[in-house]
Amino acid sequence: MTLAKAYVIIAKEHNNLHLAWQLSNKIKNCQLLLSKAAKRGESITLEEAEQIISSLSDLIFKAQDAHYDIATTMMTMKSHIQALEERTNAATVQSTLFGQLVAEALPKSLHCLKVKLTNDWLRQLPFQNLVEEKRNSPRVVDNNLYHFCIFSDNVLATSVVVNSTISNADHPKQLVFHIVTNGISYGSMQVWFLTNDFKGATVEVQNMEEFTWLNASYASVIKRLLDQDSRAYYFGVYQDMKVEPKLRNPKHMSLLNHLRFYIPEVYPLLAKVIFLDDDVVVQKDLTRLFSLDLHGNVNGAVETCLEAFHRYYKYINFSNPIISSKFDPQACGWAFGMNVFDLIAWRKENVTSRYHYWQEQNGDQMLWKLGALPPALLAFYGLTEPLDRRWHVLGLGYDMNIDDRLINSAAVIHFNGNMKPWLKLAIGRYKPLWERYINQSHPYYQDCVIS
Repeated sequence: MTLAKAYVIIAKEHNNLHLAWQLSNKIKNCQLLLSKAAKRGESITLEEAEQIISSLSDLIFKAQDAHYDIATTMMTMKSHIQALEERTNAATVQSTLFGQLVAEALPKSLHCLKVKLTNDWLRQLPFQNLVEEKRNSPRVVDNNLYHFCIFSDNVLATSVVVNSTISNADHPKQLVFHIVTNGISYGSMQVWFLTNDFKGATVEVQNMEEFTWLNASYASVIKRLLDQDSRAYYFGVYQDMKVEPKLRNPKHMSLLNHLRFYIPEVYPLLAKVIFLDDDVVVQKDLTRLFSLDLHGNVNGAVETCLEAFHRYYKYINFSNPIISSKFDPQACGWAFGMNVFDLIAWRKENVTSRYHYWQEQNGDQMLWKLGALPPALLAFYGLTEPLDRRWHVLGLGYDMNIDDRLINSAAVIHFNGNMKPWLKLAIGRYKPLWERYINQSHPYYQDCVIS
């Protein structure tokens, strides 16, 4: 296509308008084929490509015969490639920004669902009475049961996590789910989990704003979340466009995103939990993880250093002497999203205090720039037990080419990335893996999402 575009310019300069028109027409066909492939999320097939490449090649040979001036061709192609690179770079930045905006926004259908559920919560007193009855259930602190925690303000996503975990469990009645959400989503989350069937599993929903112990005097990260400069960095109108868009994701200013560092305080009577992000789907029975030997470690997680990017030095600033003196830059990173936490070992090792220490050290944001993972890599350093890769397969929110065999063998698949399964920009190939666990018979889902 690039070569053909160069010959379009040369043909026009030599007043060969018919050839220029023929080349332009074939280029448009190429672009249409690429667009269709991108839309369906699959590679172009050989059968699709063969005819169009053959006809375009014939035209290029024709152009070479008609205008074969090597010096002119080289100069034209050089200027054309330079202009093309500039346009590509600009389009890439723009596409990333638009993708980030879409990923951050709550779709209208999910907003509708939340509004309808919240309305039920406010108007129907029996729901609130039922919550009070369930609040003191002995099951929520019974260490003979299997406990899972999810921190989210997305009702539908959280329901998929719970449904998929229950659907693939051998004994659903032995599962307890602890959901923590914010004040805005609390009512809608309660109504959804009170009015749907979960095969005898226990579901507890808590409001993060009722955690009086979680305040700025205890958690330094809250000071940063309230800091005007930090908020301007993420939400300000005049943002430095040179900064990578993902560094400005407002989720990094969400206390729900940092609540994972306070799990022992949220559940002081529990001994072990599995932490699940709200953009995962569970495909196997996870209860075997509770009997897994963590060898005295706090965190069981899948390592991600099969690629060089996921080494410590890629997340953390090793030019700082405090970092370089305490950590190995080649240490392997690991994934949040499906983690087994031994809370007894956590309390013994005082991991939350470690987290507070590194947050204070990063007051000027010179040790790391974004997210919950970099401080976690520091706080859990030397305390993480590697799990088999099949327990947690990542990338379904950005990678279109994950092997089906790997997906099918995975206990948990993770839609990390901007292409979340509840968004229109989701990767079509993976979306059914998420949608199968939605209760599509719920009248509000039919009103808000299907219609």
